[in-house]
Amino acid sequence: MSFPPPPVPKSVLGRHRILAPTAGVRVSPLCLGGMNFGDAWKDSLGECNKETAFAMLDHFYSQGGNFVDTAVNYQFGESEQWIGEWLETRNRREEMVIATKFTGGQYQALGDQLIQSNFSGNGSKNLLSSFKRSLKNLKTDYIDLYYVHLYDHTTSVPELMTTLNTLVTSRQVLYLGISDTPAWLVVKCNDYARQHGLRPFSVYQGRWGAGCRDLERDVIPMCISEGMAIAPWGVLGGGGFKKAEDKEKEGTRSLQVGSRSRDEQVRSVLEKLGEKKGTGATSVALAYVLHKAPYVFPIIGGRKVEYLGQNIEALKLRLDLEDILTIDAAYGFEIGFPHDFLSGGNNMVLGPEHNAFNGRGGFFDYPVGVRPAPPHQGALDRQVTGIPLGQARAKEEEMEENF
Repeated sequence: MSFPPPPVPKSVLGRHRILAPTAGVRVSPLCLGGMNFGDAWKDSLGECNKETAFAMLDHFYSQGGNFVDTAVNYQFGESEQWIGEWLETRNRREEMVIATKFTGGQYQALGDQLIQSNFSGNGSKNLLSSFKRSLKNLKTDYIDLYYVHLYDHTTSVPELMTTLNTLVTSRQVLYLGISDTPAWLVVKCNDYARQHGLRPFSVYQGRWGAGCRDLERDVIPMCISEGMAIAPWGVLGGGGFKKAEDKEKEGTRSLQVGSRSRDEQVRSVLEKLGEKKGTGATSVALAYVLHKAPYVFPIIGGRKVEYLGQNIEALKLRLDLEDILTIDAAYGFEIGFPHDFLSGGNNMVLGPEHNAFNGRGGFFDYPVGVRPAPPHQGALDRQVTGIPLGQARAKEEEMEENF
């Protein structure tokens, strides 16, 4: 008995990956961010009308992308609404993995027309009303990945995890995620969930990239330990890795939240590596995070299909250890105590073999942990079940000629 081979992916974006050790859903290696989709924030983010948003979604889908990120408060709700309209008109809901978030003010646009107290935060009232609104906006009856958008410093762990799990047990949410929150609280939430038979967080979303490596201190080691995926935002520098003349020419608005001088330092390093490899700075920035940890799914935004295509091509880029260390040294990042103390001054969180104190007790061998998925030069550049390697390469060449 033989089984038919799977459909040939149209691009490397169609080589999907398991989201996390604790989340078996299969997603594209890039996640399309929807924060730009809407008119409400165009003065700060730049214009991205509905036609452009649909073109972005269409191209992402056509290349094999199935992972989309938004939030109930993005563009005062327009982001979710436009994505929901696209899902409905294209009849794509069951093919897509939709992530959205709550915490931020649902009705900020209405100002003092409402008592706003319980339309933000992580309490049960805002959580449930935000979720109900997201279902309506997205024109769906369930959410694949539901995020806590940020730590509010007030809602207790039992309240948060118990209320989130009412949505899981009612089959309205498949997986849980958390964003922009200290590592210690995420561990506390997951520990509570495990002790009480609840679903823990499977994904962490936060700012991470060549220009901001803070997550490497505690959050990324925490994600690896907890079996969580990492969905970094700000990987492309929020416009900070583009030359000033390019930003002015394109009318780019920057979401830059870090140091401009630091971004200039990092951009210079990325550009030099890009020239060496025949690509651009943003492609190197994207490849950088994909090489540094397993289960990484960068959130890519933008307002041009052209740039989306460049991001997809960046999945093919291979960096060696020297490249990674060169980018690591682009600015004066310090891993801080206790990591530098334990590693004997090393500026990164490493494995037990690099612990300066372990070596004093003898000579030890340690198992190698899970590593990042490797880049691919094409959609079929490795053995595919049911397709001999030579035949796979021939199919890939034929596909590229017809594309």
